[in-house]
Amino acid sequence: MNNNSLIIKVCGMRDSQNIRAVEALGVDWMGFIFHPLSKRYVGEQLAYLPEETKRVGVFVNDKFETILEAIELYNLNSVQLHGNESPEFCKQLREQGIQVIKAFGITDYLPLEKIAEYEGCCNYYIFDTQTTQYGGSGIKYDWNILQSYRGNTPFLLSGGIGPSDVDAIKSFSHPMCVGIDINSKFELSPANKNIESIHQFIKSLKQ
Repeated sequence: MNNNSLIIKVCGMRDSQNIRAVEALGVDWMGFIFHPLSKRYVGEQLAYLPEETKRVGVFVNDKFETILEAIELYNLNSVQLHGNESPEFCKQLREQGIQVIKAFGITDYLPLEKIAEYEGCCNYYIFDTQTTQYGGSGIKYDWNILQSYRGNTPFLLSGGIGPSDVDAIKSFSHPMCVGIDINSKFELSPANKNIESIHQFIKSLKQ
């Protein structure tokens, strides 16, 4: 994996000052969670959005119209769908000119047949740990499971990635892995990221 071209996504952002600080680190994507049951739900608290970093809205089983409204209101570059959204739903969103990222929950195996149904309907996949929380659990799965993936859609690693995982990320190799998604392991509290921890992580990753 070429760590210098790796997409780095920081998910679960909310506070304006924290958003600015993470943006200053030069991360590629920033995730904003629009799922009310999440501890990182943005609610009405998004007073500032990044200008340089790509904005990703994270949704769970929302209506098509609700997502379109959020895209327009927050000028989102991408939507990340973390629920049971169908391939057709993803395709329709993509036809609106928005980048679509579909998240799949991983346990001890990769649901290859299900994933294959989304081929051509999404720009990216995120392979996250399967939990009832729809992401941000801090729980890992065995990345070796992903070697069985033979699809054409690029993916991001996710699920409990922390500061100590630099070597594991550097040693992981898959032709379709293009990035990583970090969240809870880099927090001081829900939605409040540890800036120095992320800074050191990125620095070590790109050495």
